[in-house]
Amino acid sequence: MELKSVTRPKSPFEGLESAPVRPASTPGFAGSAPDEASRSVRFLAVKGRSGPIHPPFESVIGRDERVRIVDTELSPWRMICSLEMRGPTGASAIGTGWLVGPRTVLTAGHCVFSNFFFGGWAASIDVIPGRNGFGPPAESEPFGRVTSTNFSSVDRWQSDEDPDFDIGCIHLEEPLGETVGWFPVGVRTAGQFDGLLVNVSGYPSDRGDGTAQYHGHNRVLRVSDRRLFYEVDTFGGQSGGPVWIYEDGDTTRPVAVGVHAYGTGGTPADLRITANSAPRFTPEVLALVTDWVGEDGGWPSP
Repeated sequence: MELKSVTRPKSPFEGLESAPVRPASTPGFAGSAPDEASRSVRFLAVKGRSGPIHPPFESVIGRDERVRIVDTELSPWRMICSLEMRGPTGASAIGTGWLVGPRTVLTAGHCVFSNFFFGGWAASIDVIPGRNGFGPPAESEPFGRVTSTNFSSVDRWQSDEDPDFDIGCIHLEEPLGETVGWFPVGVRTAGQFDGLLVNVSGYPSDRGDGTAQYHGHNRVLRVSDRRLFYEVDTFGGQSGGPVWIYEDGDTTRPVAVGVHAYGTGGTPADLRITANSAPRFTPEVLALVTDWVGEDGGWPSP
């Protein structure tokens, strides 16, 4: 399937074209900010695969197992951003995004384009990497914040708001990623997700009102052509957060495999599971991500 990128127009006469499919992974970067091994990664993040899956699946979803991340100034947590979105009429909402390049933030499509929230495109979005609760900005926003009015999404999301294509992008003027780093993005086959343990982190509204980062982890339950379904606890505001894995036991390289977008209400009833979900990266989606990063200047040469 050919997917096209659509961008919030600067005038009614502007539009975008798509580009051909490109490689099956993107480069990552830990950032130039001072770093050390994150205790949160050591004790909270998961890698590898789960054991056999047995019903009832609801037992994990029924207990809130999210844990607050307090060392958000470290990798990979600082690559994850609190979003404050505003619509053309002044309506506001919160969400989560994450850097995939020096000037490119990936998020859910409904964080940049939503007929329900904004009546169309968002008007502006504040991006706050590594946000850490309430308090003076110097303490709670260790890498500051930037505002963007330039957004893109997938054509199938803008036209139909199809959950399988709920992916969006925020283009930045400032190269935040050079400081905080960015996630590599990878395409994996359905078989490679069998029993895989995934991590999800973001800024929920029920804890910290979108200012504190919370992490959860669990196993992948099902994989469709374009979605991942997993037993990871989330709440409103975490839409747009990264779904990532660690391969070969290497916790220095988080590989993003999807964009968290839905709670249990977004899971088709015919799957007969209680799960949250994410649009997953396919070669076509990865091509769009590559194009979006390219529009923002691309990745630096190795």
